[in-house]
Amino acid sequence: MQDISIAPNGSELTEILNNLTFKEIVPIVIIAIITFLLTAAVYILLTYFILKLNKAIFKRIEKKRGNSITLQFLQKAIALLLIAVLVVLPLGGKQLARSLLGSTAVLAVIVGLAANEVLKDMFAGLEISIYKPFDIGSRIMLEDGRAGIVEKLTLRHVVLRLIDTTRVIIPNSKANQSIIVNYSYAEHVPRSFDVRFGIGYNSDIDKAKEIIRQTISECPLTLNKDRYKEDDPNSKSVYFLEITDSAIILGATIYYPHELRTEVVKDEVNTRIFKALCDNGIEIPYNYVNMIMKKENADD
Repeated sequence: MQDISIAPNGSELTEILNNLTFKEIVPIVIIAIITFLLTAAVYILLTYFILKLNKAIFKRIEKKRGNSITLQFLQKAIALLLIAVLVVLPLGGKQLARSLLGSTAVLAVIVGLAANEVLKDMFAGLEISIYKPFDIGSRIMLEDGRAGIVEKLTLRHVVLRLIDTTRVIIPNSKANQSIIVNYSYAEHVPRSFDVRFGIGYNSDIDKAKEIIRQTISECPLTLNKDRYKEDDPNSKSVYFLEITDSAIILGATIYYPHELRTEVVKDEVNTRIFKALCDNGIEIPYNYVNMIMKKENADD
């Protein structure tokens, strides 16, 4: 038995096309264009909905487990993988993959691309997401002295929000190789700084200490209230530090959350303590100089 084929071969198809008139070709071209556009639209919509679903899934995970640098990187990596799959499938799928992988020339290109900056940044981002030298919301300082809050990790770069809300974009490979100071590395330990205030020799020391302690505890930017225990001598928040030439120096350690700027907390705490001491009649001494002018005799 002979095989019967209803599809025209190459020569027959060429002959059919040569015999078509212009009026007959136009509808065929229009149908082909419409088919192509509809197919492209289907793939675009499919890609859009898959990426939206990917984002929604990670948003749900983020609500349960909190935002992290690992989740951000995974979301973008999976989105890139999905796009690659959706592009490869209509081009031949397995056959395309086999022909690409079987080509030594393409393999050489892949090896060459491994040294490319894009792939270096992607692999560096993967390392950052795994080992977490910093996380979303961490306050870090770069080697050049600039400090800010880590806002985002993409496949290529880290976004750092500086104190003045300026964004610094750091390539992942550079961030992964740099020495970075992370003020938020141990998040269970709050950040802190010390304040010192001088009071007059005749001031009521116990009253001044209580005013400072209460002012710090009532400040909404500090965590001192949660750390102070009245019965625990090790948890005292205000200390008599020293006596100087003109004042008794009282000091305290201020504890505050990682996400707050140090300058903002210092401003708020110092302003409140200064006003509280003045309002309660506690003298805040300052250095001054008495100048004695010697009047010379007119005969000299």
